[in-house]
Amino acid sequence: MAFNHLPAGAHDALTPLSATPVTHSVPMAENSRPDRSLAAPASRPSPGTVLDRLASGPSRAARITHTEHLPPRAGRHAVWPDRIRSEVIAAVRECGIEHPWEHQALAAEHALDGDSVVVATGTASGKSLAYLVPVLSTLLDGAEAPNGRGATALYLSPTKALAADQCRAVKGLARPLGTAVRPAVYDGDTPFEEREWIRQYANYVLTNPDMLHRGVLPSHPRWSSFLKSLRYVVVDECHTYRGVFGSHVAQVLRRLRRLCARYGSSPVFLLASATAAEPAVAARRLTGLPVVEVADDASPRGELVFALWEPPLTDLQGEKGAPVRRTATAETADLLTDLTVQGIRSVAFVRSRRGAELISVIAQEKLAAVDRSLARRVAAYRGGYLPEERRALERALHSGELLGLAATTALELGVDVSGLDAVVIAGYPGRRASLWQQAGRAGRAGQGALAVLVARDDPLDTFLVHHPEALFDQPVESTVLDPDNPYVLAPHLCAAAAEIPLTEDDLELFGPACADVLPQLEAAKLLRRRTRAWHWTRRERAADLTDIRGAGGRPVQVVETGTGRLLGTVDAGAAHSTVHEGAVHLHQGRTYLVRSLDLEESVALVEQAEPPYSTVARDTTSISVLETDTEIRWGAGRLCFGSVEVTNQVVSFLRRRLITGEVLGETKLDLPPRTLRTRAVWWTVTEDQLDAARITPEILGGSLHAAEHASIGMLPLFATCDRWDIGGVSVPLHPDTLLPTVFVYDGHPGGAGFAERAFHTARSWLAATREAIASCECEAGCPSCIQSPKCGNGNDPLHKRGAVRLLTVLLRGAPEEQPDEPPGDGQERTPAEAPTETPAARPAEEPATEPGAG
Repeated sequence: MAFNHLPAGAHDALTPLSATPVTHSVPMAENSRPDRSLAAPASRPSPGTVLDRLASGPSRAARITHTEHLPPRAGRHAVWPDRIRSEVIAAVRECGIEHPWEHQALAAEHALDGDSVVVATGTASGKSLAYLVPVLSTLLDGAEAPNGRGATALYLSPTKALAADQCRAVKGLARPLGTAVRPAVYDGDTPFEEREWIRQYANYVLTNPDMLHRGVLPSHPRWSSFLKSLRYVVVDECHTYRGVFGSHVAQVLRRLRRLCARYGSSPVFLLASATAAEPAVAARRLTGLPVVEVADDASPRGELVFALWEPPLTDLQGEKGAPVRRTATAETADLLTDLTVQGIRSVAFVRSRRGAELISVIAQEKLAAVDRSLARRVAAYRGGYLPEERRALERALHSGELLGLAATTALELGVDVSGLDAVVIAGYPGRRASLWQQAGRAGRAGQGALAVLVARDDPLDTFLVHHPEALFDQPVESTVLDPDNPYVLAPHLCAAAAEIPLTEDDLELFGPACADVLPQLEAAKLLRRRTRAWHWTRRERAADLTDIRGAGGRPVQVVETGTGRLLGTVDAGAAHSTVHEGAVHLHQGRTYLVRSLDLEESVALVEQAEPPYSTVARDTTSISVLETDTEIRWGAGRLCFGSVEVTNQVVSFLRRRLITGEVLGETKLDLPPRTLRTRAVWWTVTEDQLDAARITPEILGGSLHAAEHASIGMLPLFATCDRWDIGGVSVPLHPDTLLPTVFVYDGHPGGAGFAERAFHTARSWLAATREAIASCECEAGCPSCIQSPKCGNGNDPLHKRGAVRLLTVLLRGAPEEQPDEPPGDGQERTPAEAPTETPAARPAEEPATEPGAG
């Protein structure tokens, strides 16, 4: 029997630890600019005061396991390059910014010199201004051309919200320049009657990689005048382009460069990133161009108080009698409620759309009991809302009408939410870069800010709360992407050939893997070679071959029965697990039950209801080895990396009581299986190793299963992935290895680089996994160490002590020298020190997602 754990977000946990606060330098601040819409900073309580109020009472105080104080820092000013137009400098001063920070002036200098540049400084350090000033100056020059459009610029953001926010900022900044700068958003929400004007007259177009891929590049003749004059391409929040999504975006940018060259332009790329390891390396892999790095943050920062918060134990019991800790969802809702009552402007970041909706509903109910008017000042913000709903929420947040927002990462990136006092983060977001990005949303006017990380009950969150040095003493991660992934490259070669026939000269641009992929595309009759070029052969659009976000098909429309009203959409890859028949679906604070899911028509019919439970899907997985690329000895066992085929099927769903998470029942489902070809790391153990670990046949399955669950929980600390990016399977006797085997795989077709990173950090990764299990004080296993509420086998069997003994024996045979790191990522990662104290721990909830749904 195989035990599996599919790519999924996890949920909630932690324990007390006394640690001496350390001082660290994590940048948080933007250009000094008066914010007349807000109260003076002196009228706000200090971050420490706000935290003391949240922690008042003995029960609350015990939930804070560590507090980190990041002191304020002064900024370093410079002057703009003398080539910047005086009108632009005057417009910047009119906004209240007298002088740039040093990194802003340096980035502008490189841009004017024609060097592609990445600005990798802290949240709110003024990265936008660093690229906007040279862009606006160049557009002003271009406006003096005979056609009034001698220069254009393209802005790319990962989200619609950020593009809309940036458009507002550009319009405000460029207002004194008259009609010389004509910004416009071009995305799926843009009315068709406006699109032709944008193509012909806008000189600063803001869009996203999806629209560039599907809307702009395939229609390049209609964009010819824009592309011919393209001087700058701004890639904002470029650290988000990682994994499979980043690999797709890298190929989209190569297609853009190819078309620009055909129209006679060679744009400079200006990239903005949160603080990241080796940003120039990641930017070069993303764009295919040499990129200059500007990473010395010269901006000032207000005080930041960062608290680690552990929800308390309850009197309930979870699976196998494990003690239950209060969920991070419920705890975050309480904190958001308390902050709103205090008048503290806050955002709570949540991993899942459902979690954001649930937190806002709970907070609204609690606030209504205090003051009915306060309930209207809290809302949810997530992807999948209709455009008009998103815009209304953004306006309410900007105006201060909303005091509290429960948001997914749709609001994490760059959106200028001025004046926030506090950020609550419901569960570790998977990467240190994301943690600092979310924490940096507060304190954006230079004032002090509070950030609270509320732990979920899973191995990684538990490990981190006992080892704050793993958060505060470690550098942020490198960005992982692989443009040569054949599953990524193939559809973009087709799209490029449909735009303009591919020639031999183009192949260097798209990378060395072209030599292997092109013959396969010819054999599949997708491309045909005529003389010196490859041509697209089909009538349908080549750009529709792939969804660059890896959703795996067209989104499922969520429609209300009776009215026929479209509530929103769900990614195709997540539909089986989130809008199956009987699922609870939350939208804008209202609860709906899914009555039917039509996979052929991509429609889920729902009706409004108020069930006292949430739903979580369960699934089963099998795995087969297709090819072993690399294999090394680990004592008598083996550590391997290669290609696998994963077959997954959602088979049932659980009903869990709201707030407590108590399981009320399970319902079977009849959904088709899905097959995924991807990359995996796996390890095997021999009979001698099992004897040394005292693993009998009776506990073998449970020991492997427990080790698999815990290793998946810990991998995001080492492989820079999100939990839903990976899955796992454990088998007491696998037919391909003929040995007990544990697999961990990428949840994306062709792989995303995470399993490969796990292979190269295996010694550190599995050592931390062993310690996370061994240090948990539970008796037989709980969600803080080896249980997973997403487990397709219902967490049965699991054997905690067997997993510890098995990993101990396995690690004895680990080679002293790790395998070489994969190319392009020189960052060395070492494990944090093993826990020396025994932490408490218990359950949680993981959002159910399919492989690749992230």
